[in-house]
Amino acid sequence: MASAHAKLTGDIGVCLSIVGPGATNLITGLMDAAADKAPVLAITGQVSSDFLGKESFQEINQIELFNSFTVFNELVVKPNQCINLLVLAVKKAYANQGVSLLSLPSDIMAKKVELSILKKENIIFNNTVVPTDEEIKKFVNRINESKRPIILGGWGIRNCGEALLSFANKISAPIATTSRAKGIINENDPLSIGVLGSLGCKYTVNAMKKADLLIIIGSGFRQNKLIPNIPIIQIDVDETKLGKEFPIEMGLISNAKPILEKINLIVKTKKPDDSFFHHVNKLKKQHLKEIDEDSKNVIEPIFPGFVIQAIKRNAKRNAIICIDCGDHTYWFYKKFICEGEKTLHSANLSSMGFALPAALASQLDFPKKQVICITGDGGFSMVMADFTTAVLYKLPIKVILFNDNKLKNIKKSQIIQGYKEFSTDLVNPNFSDFAKSCGGEGFRVEKPEELDKTLKQAFNLDKPVIVEIIVDREKLAPWRSRFWNYIPFRKIL
Repeated sequence: MASAHAKLTGDIGVCLSIVGPGATNLITGLMDAAADKAPVLAITGQVSSDFLGKESFQEINQIELFNSFTVFNELVVKPNQCINLLVLAVKKAYANQGVSLLSLPSDIMAKKVELSILKKENIIFNNTVVPTDEEIKKFVNRINESKRPIILGGWGIRNCGEALLSFANKISAPIATTSRAKGIINENDPLSIGVLGSLGCKYTVNAMKKADLLIIIGSGFRQNKLIPNIPIIQIDVDETKLGKEFPIEMGLISNAKPILEKINLIVKTKKPDDSFFHHVNKLKKQHLKEIDEDSKNVIEPIFPGFVIQAIKRNAKRNAIICIDCGDHTYWFYKKFICEGEKTLHSANLSSMGFALPAALASQLDFPKKQVICITGDGGFSMVMADFTTAVLYKLPIKVILFNDNKLKNIKKSQIIQGYKEFSTDLVNPNFSDFAKSCGGEGFRVEKPEELDKTLKQAFNLDKPVIVEIIVDREKLAPWRSRFWNYIPFRKIL
C-alpha cells in the first residue's frame, strides 16, 4: 500500500512494522517500491537496545537485511537522534526515489524527547533539473533533422501528458509508452500506438521499424531487443539511465515536464510523413479489429479478452485500475485502451499480490474515484485476507478476478522453455462466497452473456465487491519474446 501510494501521488509512502516477522514481511512491498523508484519510509520495531546482538526473541539484524535495496538505513540509538534521522531518511527517499528505513528499539521508542515537529515545506524541496540552453539546442537540432521521429514515454512523463502530446503533434511523432506509463495519454489519440515491451502490442514494435529517430523520455527501457536499429536520443532525470542498456546519440539529464516545455518552444513544426503514417495506421487498424473481435467473442468458458473489453465497456473513464501479475496482465496491457483511466502495477519486481493492496491505497487516496483491482486467482489468493480491510474501512473497491484454477504464466514459461506443463493447477475456494463471508458482496460469472449485467451491478454498489469470472483455462495471452518473436499460443497448443 505504501509503494502504491507513492507511485500514485508522488508523495512519500510510510509503513510501520513490529520487530522480527513484522519487519521481514515488509520486504516484498519495499522491494517493489525500490524497483519502481517510489519514495517510501519504513519504520520497524526492534528489540530493546540492551538486548541487541544477544540472539534475543524475534531479533534479526535489520540493517544488514534491508541494506541491499534501501537508500538510507539506520538504527536509532538515542532519542534525540530521531528528528534528524527522520529528516534525512525522508530527504533520501525523495532525492533517490527509493526506500529509507529507520529501526527503532523498543526502549528508545518509549522515551520522550523535547524536539519541535518540522513542517515538510521547510525540509523537502523540488529537485527539478534542466540542462543548459546549448545542450537543449543540440538536442532540438537532432529532432529537426529527422523525418520520421517516434516517441517512447516512460514513468517520467506521468505529470506531463498534455506537454508530451503538444510536443508530439508539433513534430508529427507517434507515441508509444512503457507499461507503467499506460494511460498517461489518451490511447485513442491519433498519435498513440500503445505499449512497447513484453506486455505491449505487436503492432507497436512493427510501427517503429520505419522510424528514423527514437526519442525516449522518462524511461531507461531495458528491453533493448524490442527496439529497432535506429538512432536514439534520450531524456531522463537519472543520468545512469542514459545509454544504460543501448548506445544513444545524445542524452539530456532533466525532469520531463520542464524540458518538454522548453523544447516545444524552439523545435520546428514537422509535416507528417505520409508513407510512415500510412504504415502506422494500417497496423493500428488491424489491432483495433482484433480488439473488436475480442469484444464479440462469447465462447464458453469465457474468453479472457472478452473480459477485458467488458471491463472497458463498464468502467468509468477516470477510474484507477490496479493490475496484478499473471496472464490477465498481458490481456489488459495489450487490449485495454485507456481514455483517462489511470493504471498501476508492480512493474520491475512484477510481484503477484500487488493489485489488492494497491487498490486499497488508491481508494484511500482518492475516495471519490472508481477503483478497480484486476487480478488472477493465484495472486489474489496470496493476499485475499486483506479484502476484510476494504470491508473494515468501507472502501468500495471492485475486484475483478480471473479464475482459471491455474498459474498460466508458469505454464507459459514452461512451454517457451520446451518443458511439459508441471504443477500449475490450483484448488480455489468460491471467491464470491468468500466476499460475502467478509461482509462485502460477491458475484460469480460463468456465462459471457451474464458479464456486462453483473459488472454494471457491481460497479454501482457502494461497498467492496468481488466479481469472480470463470475464464478459459487453456487460452493464454500472446507473448512477445525478447528476440522479436511474437508467439500466438493458440498455435502452440
